[in-house]
Amino acid sequence: MLATQSQDQLAELKKKIEPIQQQIVNHRVYAAIRRLEDLNVFMRYHVYAVWDFMSLLKTLQHRLTCTSVPWFPVGNPNTRYLINEIVVGEESDIDADGLRKSHFELYLEAMNKCNADTLGIETFLASLKANQSLEAAYRASSAPKPVRDFVDFTFSVIASQKNHVLAAVFTFGREDLIPAMFLSMVNDIHKDFPDNVSLFKYYLERHIEVDGGHHGQLALEMTATLCGNNPVYWEEAERATIQCLNRRIDLWDEVYDAICR
Repeated sequence: MLATQSQDQLAELKKKIEPIQQQIVNHRVYAAIRRLEDLNVFMRYHVYAVWDFMSLLKTLQHRLTCTSVPWFPVGNPNTRYLINEIVVGEESDIDADGLRKSHFELYLEAMNKCNADTLGIETFLASLKANQSLEAAYRASSAPKPVRDFVDFTFSVIASQKNHVLAAVFTFGREDLIPAMFLSMVNDIHKDFPDNVSLFKYYLERHIEVDGGHHGQLALEMTATLCGNNPVYWEEAERATIQCLNRRIDLWDEVYDAICR
């Protein structure tokens, strides 16, 4: 159970970032997605955000639990539970056939089903697996600047090694800012292309079910616990969250322009 002061700080942070979150929820990019081709463009950009979300998640697990041998108890047991519970769902959820998959793998399968171009993200990951830098991977995959800026920001947060900042960006800059309008657009496209869009529709529904409910609450509790009663931590969490959300707006602006070209 969170202390009253932490609950108040959490409520204050949510109030401060709500206008920026609404800019994302009401972004014009969603109304621009009318055809399967438009959805493919959206997925080609969005997949990078799905991937770096997993990198942020695993960094939190690494920092908040013991992931090395020999094992020792690390940190707060309740915080360990919170992050491990989230990791289980994100890294080994179930697909439409009941098979275990990470949400990123599920997204890639959805892209393939939609005939969306996965060459960019696959080249990007292949470069990283070959121990190349992020910059080299961007060049190899021809990643657009807003994609580079978005991923660079995430990795700057990772490099900060500040658990409270990592948790805040993970919690409030996550993938659950999906408006009802977007779901409606996807459902309309699904009616015309059921075979192509079925996996992406499942991904969205599953993501909202898992992240918007149980995982969302766990993440809020984790952020409040890590920020505690430290006003500097709450200020840093707020600043990083706002930066993350602004990077998302920049990314959506680029996706909108790409669809409308």
